[in-house]
Amino acid sequence: MSFDTLGLAEPLLRAVAEYGYTTPTPIQLQAIPAVLSGGDVMGGAQTGTGKTAGFVLPMLHRLLDHHQQRTLDLSHVQIFVLDEADRMLDMGFVHDIKKVLAVLPAQKQSLLFSATFSDEIKALADRLLNKPVLIEVARRNQTNDAIAQKVHPVGREMKKDLLIHLIKANDWDQVLVFTRMKHGANRLVEHLLKADISAMAIHGNKSQT
Repeated sequence: MSFDTLGLAEPLLRAVAEYGYTTPTPIQLQAIPAVLSGGDVMGGAQTGTGKTAGFVLPMLHRLLDHHQQRTLDLSHVQIFVLDEADRMLDMGFVHDIKKVLAVLPAQKQSLLFSATFSDEIKALADRLLNKPVLIEVARRNQTNDAIAQKVHPVGREMKKDLLIHLIKANDWDQVLVFTRMKHGANRLVEHLLKADISAMAIHGNKSQT
């Protein structure tokens, strides 16, 4: 089965294809037509099986260009929720958010949830929210108390050897190392392999596999 058989609008099918998705997962295969039909749906599937797309795609199909076609009236919306606000900004959706806000009533309840409160999020909140109650479970830029941190001041030329020493001295078998540049990650992997430490670079030049 392909996405073409599920009854989704052509622009959505094009977008799905452009992102490399050709075959719907079992949950999507059953949930999309069910959501499109307008009835209530209770869907169960493991994490990573595409549940989100199973309800988002049919929602987009039912909502896609309604406002511009004047078949959708948002002037009586009472609650506006902006979830994953930091991801929205990271992915460049700020202009889309502004477009939605422009057609919503000024008097409404707005809820903003975000993993981080960056300066950009604060600026967005200033435009979006009216005297909000600020709730932060972990203070801004605060590390988790359950994580032990140590700092080893060392010259750049000694960093790789220090890392090798720490791995071997502590008998670490699972280590995640962050580097500033892709080629730096590649060079570090080469250095670790020469020291008989199994390593692999993960960065943007890798395929999905």
